[in-house]
Amino acid sequence: MLIKRKSIEAQANRKTGPGRNRHDADDAPVAKPPRKPRFAPVTLSEMDGVRYLHFGTEWVQGAMRLRKPDWLELEYAQQMMAWMLFADAPQHIVQLGLGTAALTKFCYRQFPDALVTAIELNPSVVQICESMFKLPANDDRLQVLEMDAMDFVTAPENRRSVDILQVDLYDATARGPVLDTPEFYAACAGCLTPGGVMTINLFGDHPSYVKNLKAMRHAFPEIICLPEVHDGNVIALAFAKPQALDFALLHARAADIAAATRLPAKSWVNGLKEWHDGDGFPTQLKKK
Repeated sequence: MLIKRKSIEAQANRKTGPGRNRHDADDAPVAKPPRKPRFAPVTLSEMDGVRYLHFGTEWVQGAMRLRKPDWLELEYAQQMMAWMLFADAPQHIVQLGLGTAALTKFCYRQFPDALVTAIELNPSVVQICESMFKLPANDDRLQVLEMDAMDFVTAPENRRSVDILQVDLYDATARGPVLDTPEFYAACAGCLTPGGVMTINLFGDHPSYVKNLKAMRHAFPEIICLPEVHDGNVIALAFAKPQALDFALLHARAADIAAATRLPAKSWVNGLKEWHDGDGFPTQLKKK
């Protein structure tokens, strides 16, 4: 039976050390430093020329084709770039959850005029991306920051500063985003510029899917989901403002994206139309 599962990392970050309720001789609380976060082990596997990242389980957290280190190997990662249909010249792209740095690297190479920021809580993930997944060093356009994603989106200085927000926050269980509350999504929406777009990796065959969509609907005026890929991955696009979808224009834009990047952008447009025509929200969320 499934009950509410909590991330090892998120749990550890909200606890203090032993003796948190003890008092000193004057009966004043004794301040104890918070525990260091506990992370699942970072492990690797390789098959058929592809290197995979795991967090100590069989669940894949990201992949890189060794002969094409800047290519987006996994289809869900390709779909995370579907925001390109709506924005062609972002100034600031933010990735929450580094994974194998596939999306961070792709954005860094593909958008040379953009600032690219990646937020990752686990220092071991950053280190292994640098050593095994060809993550470039920080420079004037690339910032990989070791911090909590919630701290980033709630920081006042980040409000209305992000054109594109890519969210892929999974722990070792890999069955639902670690951060999934209405407060988190409201903070994400608050980070976006007026024309900004968020893409997020969800798990369509798990109860967390409806929970996340419900929380997102309180924060964003427009949400569209692409068709499920892999073993249940569903990419949702959330917009800072309502969208009037012009499918002729989107198909033309998709052709340009495909020619420039070889990404399957035409299939994204078909997925958007399928959602639009079918009122794609789960039954529990459909308007009555």
